[in-house]
Amino acid sequence: MSDLPRKAMTRTARLAALPLGMAGRATLGLGKRLGGRSAEVVTAELQQATADQLFKTLGELKGGAMKFGQVLSVFEAALPEEVAGPYRAALTKLQDAAPPMPAAKVHAVLAERMGKGWRKQFKSFDDKPAAAASIGQVHRAVWHDGRRVAVKVQYPGAGDALLADLSQLSRVAWLVGPLIPGLDIKPLITELRERVSEELDYALEAAAQRRHAEEFAGDPDILVPGVVAQADQVLVTEWMDGTPLAEVIANGTQEERDRAGHLLARFLFAGPSRTGLLHADPHPGNFRLLKDDGPAEGWRLGVLDFGTVDRLPDGLPRPIGDSLRMALAGDATGVLEMLQEEGFVKPSIRLDPDAVLDYLLPMIEPARVQAFHFTRTWMRAQAARIADPRSPAHNLGKQLNLPPSYLLIHRVTLSTIGVLCQLGAEAPLRAEMLEWLPGFARDGVPRQDVTTKR
Repeated sequence: MSDLPRKAMTRTARLAALPLGMAGRATLGLGKRLGGRSAEVVTAELQQATADQLFKTLGELKGGAMKFGQVLSVFEAALPEEVAGPYRAALTKLQDAAPPMPAAKVHAVLAERMGKGWRKQFKSFDDKPAAAASIGQVHRAVWHDGRRVAVKVQYPGAGDALLADLSQLSRVAWLVGPLIPGLDIKPLITELRERVSEELDYALEAAAQRRHAEEFAGDPDILVPGVVAQADQVLVTEWMDGTPLAEVIANGTQEERDRAGHLLARFLFAGPSRTGLLHADPHPGNFRLLKDDGPAEGWRLGVLDFGTVDRLPDGLPRPIGDSLRMALAGDATGVLEMLQEEGFVKPSIRLDPDAVLDYLLPMIEPARVQAFHFTRTWMRAQAARIADPRSPAHNLGKQLNLPPSYLLIHRVTLSTIGVLCQLGAEAPLRAEMLEWLPGFARDGVPRQDVTTKR
């Protein structure tokens, strides 16, 4: 593909064609079954074809379509195993790759945003993109002072594409909903729409990245590249090598998976506490495992892309830690009262405290034990429990409310857990929560009286 499709009618038509393609394949599948082919074989073929069309379209359109696909990709671990295979490869392709913008267009953007003499600011500039994502692509370069840098260039028309895609995707959300049990797609799309202006503003992104880079400078566990320069629709940062988390998910050793998972959990809780910001785009394409010749305890996690953050000047809200602590202590009444105070339960809703506790406990098991082995099987079980209309958890979940102030925190937490399950990592989530989550360690929660869960 040579450029970002920008005409609203063209983009809308391609997204609107997704249900038509699905209907056509269903009709074809029925014909094959009537012709004597087994239902299992035909179903597998239909799933593969649907995955190919859906995620090929999301990737090629870039903009909001690909952004939605990237966000969705971290929930792949919740897919039932019988359908996970066909979708997994298509989903993970969206995590750190997209068809690139041509060099001539890149040069034009750089000349417009950095001035006609933009090349003088670089000793060298690689026209071939090192990565291409939802609203921009990244080029390797060498800054005039000799530093290796990453040059992020926003696609022309990205703002219009984001809004148009997300509006259209809300109309075809029913296509995706059945793929991820327990995930409500429409609020996810609404939240992405509300973040469009921040995502497009590279000045805000530069400020958020500087804050993280300064706070984690010299940190033994987390590395955030420094910001070198910023102009409208162009962001220059220090280059960072390392193994993309998608590669660790696909081929990593258990040692690599565990270390990456531990550091991902640490960043989830330590980041807001130390910077007052929550990195809100935790798909694997935004992380690198930085290894050296030493033991795994010395490996670091590299973090990229601060285009979307939640501003939490006091860190994660204390009621999260308080309610988790009370739930693990079996204080059902205290948990329900906290949920009511924070707006998770509307005043008109009456719930049984013990039923609420039964709903929460399986999901917060990772916070109970010293080290929890995150797996796709565990995540599927949680998703299926909530999605099954016959389940008490399903009926109770429908009565809960998600306050706007918690929406992004909720998505980021679920997304991070999704990545941990993709990694199959054993991670000490509890220890990170005890250290960084306000309210969780109050009343002297014992660190030693815990066990390892597999």
